[in-house]
Amino acid sequence: MKEYIEKRALEIAQYIIETGSTVREAARAHKVSKSTVHKDMSERLPRINVQMYKQVKRILEKNKAERHIRGGKATYLKYKNGYKKPRKVLAAKP
Repeated sequence: MKEYIEKRALEIAQYIIETGSTVREAARAHKVSKSTVHKDMSERLPRINVQMYKQVKRILEKNKAERHIRGGKATYLKYKNGYKKPRKVLAAKP
């Protein structure tokens, strides 16, 4: 494995451990895709550092278990702040 990939995987893992962030947050913070973060954490990290992998896995599983709560909260805030569903405008027949 290339050195920069190992370094990136360790940096992202450390970030997730320190902040408890989600895959999306970690991807945004490190300017990589969610797929890259997921692959780094699930496939590459266990080969690099097993201890760190176990910590990250615990955090990501917790985040996954809580995501339905975050989604519901986001929907609540969306409608609380006055979101109105756009109405369909039917085109008049010529």
